[in-house]
Amino acid sequence: MLDITSAHSAQNATQPGWTGVVRFLHFTPRAFLPMRGVESLSLVAGRGIEGDRYMIGSEQGFYSHKPEEGRQVTLFELETLVALKRDAGIALGPEEHRRNVTVEGVPLNHLVGRQFWLGETLLEATRLSVPCRHIEEITGKAIFDPLINRSGLNCKILQGGVVRVGDTVRNAA
Repeated sequence: MLDITSAHSAQNATQPGWTGVVRFLHFTPRAFLPMRGVESLSLVAGRGIEGDRYMIGSEQGFYSHKPEEGRQVTLFELETLVALKRDAGIALGPEEHRRNVTVEGVPLNHLVGRQFWLGETLLEATRLSVPCRHIEEITGKAIFDPLINRSGLNCKILQGGVVRVGDTVRNAA
């Protein structure tokens, strides 16, 4: 009989190597405003993204009431945008998925509990970021069902710094 716990531990001991790249960066200065695309973001360890509504700490809106120590920066896969267009016929821009960083070549679903580098910043993935139904109101597109199994990744900022479009994303091991 296969021992799943042992198999999982063995898999974690030999992490496969990967390298990705930052394709888009966004932040939201206030709740309910559109995401603002930028060429770089300043990440502050233990606090969040400089200028983002969650760093302000007093913003109200969806999910603002949750104690989100781990929700300092949220990543999303470019491959998901391609799959949504291919599989569901939905064209979703990188600002519409409501995450801060769009990456390519990064296995987000496998990073929970792991540390990795985003440019010069060190992150720890805390949990998957599943969409809420409110995203359909924001975008005016029926994306909740096709997006539900293609989540983003919430990460705690362990070492701050600047992240730029084109920076590499790589595992810390």
